Amino acid sequence: MKHIISIRDFTREELDGLLDHARRIEQGGYAGNELAGRILALLFFEPSTRTRISFETAMARLGGERISLDCVEASSIVKGESLADTIRVISGYADAIVLRHPKEGAARLAAEFASVPVINAGDGAGQHPSQTLLDLYTIREHLPLRGIEIGLLGDLRYGRTVHSLTYALSLYDVMVHAIAPEGLKLPQNVIHEMKEREMEVHEWSDISKIIGDLDVLYVTRIQRERFPDAASYYSVASSYRVTPELLAGGKPHLIVLHPLPRLDEIDPRVDSLPHARYFEQARNAVPVRMALLKEVMG
Repeated sequence: MKHIISIRDFTREELDGLLDHARRIEQGGYAGNELAGRILALLFFEPSTRTRISFETAMARLGGERISLDCVEASSIVKGESLADTIRVISGYADAIVLRHPKEGAARLAAEFASVPVINAGDGAGQHPSQTLLDLYTIREHLPLRGIEIGLLGDLRYGRTVHSLTYALSLYDVMVHAIAPEGLKLPQNVIHEMKEREMEVHEWSDISKIIGDLDVLYVTRIQRERFPDAASYYSVASSYRVTPELLAGGKPHLIVLHPLPRLDEIDPRVDSLPHARYFEQARNAVPVRMALLKEVMG
């Protein structure tokens, strides 16, 4: 049994192996029936579009079945049942569990009580390892991972996709530029750990000062649901926006990524530019998550 809880659980060789496997799946036209007779449980206690549907699609393309729990209100948790007991029960129904939960650490707790593999699909402001895999896959389709400069723009404090991606990039000799408004900067414990891994991390508040040096710009929305109150959110909302005018100062091969959903942080005019790769990034979720499901259930 192999749980997928944090990107820290992977070596570089394991990451490369999964990405290579995803590439073979895509090149093979998503053919396969390897998980016929297997059941995947999708437990989503937070809203999701891409993560949930791409996992469902990946399982369907592998010939397996899906069962799901849509929200807390539809579960016995509203009656007081603990997450541990929910996981124990669902483990008896499925061959693997994909869990999204608003509390950081929930996936690791679930893994302690599960008798089947658990895949973390996002735990609060913690980790989102399968998103990181498809982020790496998308970058690798356009650029070598080693030695690039990447800008992380937006909510770097609460953004779990950014936290996971930063840890993964530390395995590839990448220089990170963390660009965020005051109050949403990359947590100091993350920066400290990256420096211990001999990774260069530079902090900025103005994207225009660094755009010309970047190979990848990874944009995130400011997550209203993570803020303690509305006033805190509105004090930083709409504090940055990626436009064609901004990208005109970037390298010709610069690619722009976003885990989606987006609000107003990327101008819709960017969609038609060759820099825009966020919809391709979302599409890459299927082969990547097929490879991941085969890893834990095959």
